[in-house]
Amino acid sequence: MSSKYECLKLKNQLCFPIYLCSKEIIRKYTKFLDELNLTYTQYVVMMFFWENKKSNVKELGSTLLLDSSTLTPLLKKLESKGYITRVRSNIDERNLELTITDLGEKLKDKALSIPEKMGKCINLNEEEAKTLYTLIYKVLLNVEER
Repeated sequence: MSSKYECLKLKNQLCFPIYLCSKEIIRKYTKFLDELNLTYTQYVVMMFFWENKKSNVKELGSTLLLDSSTLTPLLKKLESKGYITRVRSNIDERNLELTITDLGEKLKDKALSIPEKMGKCINLNEEEAKTLYTLIYKVLLNVEER
């Protein structure tokens, strides 16, 4: 006989294995990112810049779902490492224009091996990885819409 509290058991929560998975994957990334002197969040920001080259804080935050209170210290740290520049916009001084530097671009070469290393840790075949990716983004989009 099931109780009315069955829904509150950890084994019945979709969020719990997602949380654990995220936490453990980031822990694995840390081992590889230490070699680059980057945190996981800094790595995600750098991937954004390797793809986009320039941005502003609002666009970056919107893309990565990070607020300015998280981004400000992170961007200052990346700037102090020489990977990005932060310059006030000439059009609107409230906006910071963000640009990857040559040193930031060179870091991309050092990061090339990380996806393969992580793939070995996760150990999913290509079809499983695509399915998981699709389902995670479906959940994310559904949560954002509500």
